[in-house]
Amino acid sequence: MRIVLVGPPGAGKGTQAAILSEKLGVPHISTGDLFRANIGEGTPLGIEAKSYIDAGNLVPDDVTVRMVESRLAEDDAKPGFLLDGFPRTTAQADELARILADLGVELDAVVQFDVSEDVVVERMLARGRADDNEEVIRNRMQVYAKETAPLLDYYSDKIVKIAAEGTVEDINERTMAALGK
Repeated sequence: MRIVLVGPPGAGKGTQAAILSEKLGVPHISTGDLFRANIGEGTPLGIEAKSYIDAGNLVPDDVTVRMVESRLAEDDAKPGFLLDGFPRTTAQADELARILADLGVELDAVVQFDVSEDVVVERMLARGRADDNEEVIRNRMQVYAKETAPLLDYYSDKIVKIAAEGTVEDINERTMAALGK
């Protein structure tokens, strides 16, 4: 299966992706992991991304797109993948459509982990990260809502909405059932 995971920070995407990856037998591809791997290995794309990060800038879409494109071309991603953190915008969604068309495949689903803002705040405060306070978390939720709403419209025919509150196991069972697995 070829799946894009969307949801606000703290929705449990990473946790669910690890379980789904194992159950579905496809790699979990997180843009954060891609950046770290490319930078750590000193690949040309990693060096390029690091130059933006070191200057305090966001990595441009074209660099991110090239990393994702390269990763999706690897053998383990041929039977499917879980994309986490990409696409974040409709422009990136257009690029993903192009990449998939070049590979001769389509997305099976866009899994939207739906969770209330209060639950997200509670989960993220429980992580105990120094930069996570309620105001920062609620601001990140606003940014997510603004940036992701157009993406949900873009993928309206592929959205599989999952109630992402409850136990990890319950959320996973709901997700697998919604995917017909």
